[in-house]
Amino acid sequence: MPAMQPYTLEHVRSAPLLTAQNVTKRFGSTRALTDTSLEMRSGEVLGLLGANGAGKSTLSRIVSGHIRPTSGILTFDGDPLELGSTRDALRVGIALVAQETSLAPDMSVLENIFLPGLATPGRLSYRDMRRNATEILAALGHDHVLPLDAEVRTLSAAQRQLVEIAKALALDARLVIFDEPTASLSAAEVDRLFDIIARLRDDDRALGFVSHRLEEIFAITDRVTILREGRVVLEDAETGSLSQNDIIRHMVGRDIGTIYSKRKMKSEGTGETVFEVRGLRSMPWVRDIGFSVRRGEILGLGGLVGAGRSEAVEAVWGLRPRQAGEILVNGKPIKIKKPVDAVRAGLGFVAEDRRAQNIVPDFNVRENLMIAQMGKNRGFGRGYGQKEARVRELLMELELPLDRMDQSLLNFSGGMQQKVIIARWLLIEPDILILDEPTKGVDIGTRSSVYRLLQAAAEDGLGVIVISSDFEELLGLAERIVVVSDGLSIADLPADGLSEDKLALIAAPRTSTARNQALLSSLVNAYGGEAFWCLLDEEQTICLARAGAELTGMRPGQALKTEETSIPRAIRCCGDDFIGEGSLQTLLTQMTDTRGHDLGWIGLTLPEGGDPPGTALIRSQIMDLNRGNEEERS
Repeated sequence: MPAMQPYTLEHVRSAPLLTAQNVTKRFGSTRALTDTSLEMRSGEVLGLLGANGAGKSTLSRIVSGHIRPTSGILTFDGDPLELGSTRDALRVGIALVAQETSLAPDMSVLENIFLPGLATPGRLSYRDMRRNATEILAALGHDHVLPLDAEVRTLSAAQRQLVEIAKALALDARLVIFDEPTASLSAAEVDRLFDIIARLRDDDRALGFVSHRLEEIFAITDRVTILREGRVVLEDAETGSLSQNDIIRHMVGRDIGTIYSKRKMKSEGTGETVFEVRGLRSMPWVRDIGFSVRRGEILGLGGLVGAGRSEAVEAVWGLRPRQAGEILVNGKPIKIKKPVDAVRAGLGFVAEDRRAQNIVPDFNVRENLMIAQMGKNRGFGRGYGQKEARVRELLMELELPLDRMDQSLLNFSGGMQQKVIIARWLLIEPDILILDEPTKGVDIGTRSSVYRLLQAAAEDGLGVIVISSDFEELLGLAERIVVVSDGLSIADLPADGLSEDKLALIAAPRTSTARNQALLSSLVNAYGGEAFWCLLDEEQTICLARAGAELTGMRPGQALKTEETSIPRAIRCCGDDFIGEGSLQTLLTQMTDTRGHDLGWIGLTLPEGGDPPGTALIRSQIMDLNRGNEEERS
């Protein structure tokens, strides 16, 4: 992820806008915070870090009025601060973008964005609200996937998170805490959010940023405070003075080694296809999606929020109606009308929304763990006794406490909850395990253990499918990535030749690439031959779009080794003029954004014969397109 423009702290630091001193919070006999201190200053982004259960969210909720501390002193702008509710916090200018959204499900996106102001005196102007909401969502880059009149209950978890962010931005608060705001966003979407956070910081707001993704901490924060087991272990340290290992040691109290440890796949061709989806349609989100996974393989499903990834697997699982599509397990078509059919066919599914879709709140840990076993087995007793040894083995692998099996799962941290949910499905030994955002909102230690668990499961022959908005996660974990955009599967590529920037370009909504496709068509209409938009490196070419005759051997959504194309010399040279080879001549022009990010190459390949057209005019057309795209993004 690209870092923001460095923010110097050479100026005299302002007095703290908010201070928290000796804050303690107890929930019954459990002490969530002990004598915790915090300072937040205007014009700075403070990272609030810690493992799951460290107390980050508890402290954030105290500062924003969601809960009251057991003891401690808060001040805001030099005055004592006593908050009885979130309304008190909003009144003084403090807002929280919560990890678990607090939206009204029966109200529209528009009404939720301005929910805090609906009860204030005065006349409402829906025209002004709509205009302001459109501007906020456009700045976030999501006006095309968040219809303002849609009821929030119909949105995915990722879309609800975007509404929560827009709601905080609409408040124009002096202090905003972002609690895991990027958990369901891709790298490109995170980049847009960071631009907004930078503008808020430059506008002299005090900003808190809670995240488990260390690359984000280094990209966005100026200073960090780290908690462990409810106590501050590092306070107000300059981010630039720390390394990733420094932060991890403070968070978990030990080194955990490399987060991603790419395993070596077996030779090509081993491991038969264990699961395949063909021509899946579940309107309006899924138009035509297909993918397959081999036994022992980890497949990534990548794409932006609203692309249709989660909706596709929900349709496979029987949670959404399907209008078309075929599902095959071990090469045989199966019919799935409801989730129990999927379980008995050998599928497991960890859904995206941990609280709403995975946890039964009235059940304890043991009962939540055994739910899938109930669905798979029809006989008397459900086979619980046969699984006792495996239960203990899984709990030890995931470092889950054996002596707390009879407690409510809601008493555990998000990371512990996620481990139990994953263990639930491994317990029934499925052939295929699908995980939607499996590390959303969990700490770095939990992420590392989840990755090792999934890799071990694949080694044992399981077909694993991971849906993630975290492109770094997909690249670090998956061997192959199917990219989904606008309800279509548009690319199936080996992960080795991809980067986060390349994935972001491939996953871009088709509406945002329409200008590029129009340019390709206009080049072909003017000069003939084949026009294409592609990503290049020394070894491979990934075609994003093309028009005209089939001259180069490239097709959209496919990766080719450079030597497998018809124009390897042109690709390697990327010269200022047409480059001839064989019976073809090719001109390539690179596009970049204002930050220097590679946006791909526009190419024009013509048959030999006659003088090629002037390069200046063609390059001018391409540069005009590049500027237009940049203005559209900004």
